[in-house]
Amino acid sequence: MSIVETCNIRVPRAPLVPPSPPRAPHDLTAFGRLAAMRKNAFGAWGQRAYEEDIIQGGFFGRSSFIFNSPDAIRHVLVDNYENYTRTPAGIRVLRPVLGGGVLIAEGRAWKHQRRTLAPAFTPRAVSMLAPHMIAVIDETIAKLDASSRAAVDLREVMQRMTLEIAGRTMFSFGMARHGAALRDFVAEYGARLARPHFLDMVLPLSWPSPQDFFRARFRKRWTRFIAMLIAERRAAGKDANAPSRDLFDLMDAARDPETGQAFTDKQLGDEVATMILAGHETTATALFWSLYLLSLDPATQQEVADEVRDAGASGVHDLDRLKFTRAVLDETMRLYPPAFLIARAALGPDRIGELSIEKGDVILMAPWLLHRHEKLWQNPNAFIPTRFMPPAPPPDRFAYLPFGVGPRVCIGAHFALAEATLALAKIIGAFRVTLLDQTPVMPVGVVTTQPERSPMFQIERRRHRTEPSLGGGPTAA
Repeated sequence: MSIVETCNIRVPRAPLVPPSPPRAPHDLTAFGRLAAMRKNAFGAWGQRAYEEDIIQGGFFGRSSFIFNSPDAIRHVLVDNYENYTRTPAGIRVLRPVLGGGVLIAEGRAWKHQRRTLAPAFTPRAVSMLAPHMIAVIDETIAKLDASSRAAVDLREVMQRMTLEIAGRTMFSFGMARHGAALRDFVAEYGARLARPHFLDMVLPLSWPSPQDFFRARFRKRWTRFIAMLIAERRAAGKDANAPSRDLFDLMDAARDPETGQAFTDKQLGDEVATMILAGHETTATALFWSLYLLSLDPATQQEVADEVRDAGASGVHDLDRLKFTRAVLDETMRLYPPAFLIARAALGPDRIGELSIEKGDVILMAPWLLHRHEKLWQNPNAFIPTRFMPPAPPPDRFAYLPFGVGPRVCIGAHFALAEATLALAKIIGAFRVTLLDQTPVMPVGVVTTQPERSPMFQIERRRHRTEPSLGGGPTAA
């Protein structure tokens, strides 16, 4: 655990326990749980879900299970993953914005997409894209410098920054002209169409629900917008003698190593939409929660600043020198997992230990529950980044799922972690971040783990900081 110095005596510091929503009462009915799930998924789970390995329930003739057992999760997501598919409600919610992209594709289509995309997300490919990330982060810090000591909405700043990074790494051009439209699409869908309704859950996928008609209308506008971005990128051309300069180059040139197939224009559009949406929104959310936690825990914030200072201006780009910063992000994603729920439906019967699974049964694996489970974590509701650093043992691979696990683990995990670690290090290295609004900010589970509102922060330039540029050494502010 972290410590503070008091009169030369090293005294253990009580860890921060951030606010979290109240847990559901034990007698909540099925319809009450559904209503709570639509409002905020975290209010639909009671204390049992944080204590027991497996909870069995029912929903309109089908059995449902919450799995908090790492062995059971391994079976579903790794050992027999081909027997478990996304639920109809999950597909209804995601398909209008992601189409048939790799995040929701199944079977042979998914395998083709995964094989084809894999070279674009290797550590080497991500390193090639790092200058795009760093340039945007530096520009964001320069803008924050201008608003130093003023009230700042850091959630909006993180959303704009990660969207700009998504645009530049995907297309090599900024999102100044298109960013507002993209943010409007995301806000519209999240507010009106992303929450599953009762009929979304009970109707077969082949029967459109009332919400599906509105989602289909949204998808027509959304796909036209993505096609316009791709056309603009293609019009910019590419130097045939130059290496790939962005993700679009890599994805457009990608071929399935087994079949030699390229993506069709429709498939490419769905993959672009998936990478822009999934990439910028989840990373912005993780960065917001990291900044929120560090503002509540100034001593830990200072530890991050000290690590950045010790790394120096050039070293801040070396992720191996930012181990504590990475641990802060790991712990943030434990408490506020960007993807808080993994839902699967059984395609056929199965047996997991003594448990019989029938075709159509629904399996829920919720990182929100798993990461706060009282059997799996010591002091599970506290913010303790050092639990992710030696000499602490690493967590069980199937008890910590910020990016999923197994064959369908998030393909962009390395990209997202590199971006978030660089951004957090540079921002905290440059500024002291203070929360101005003392009202607790509660997390809300709607597609991602979002804050219920955007609090205001104050940023103050550090007296001695690492200059957020590509060269030089530590400078005094």
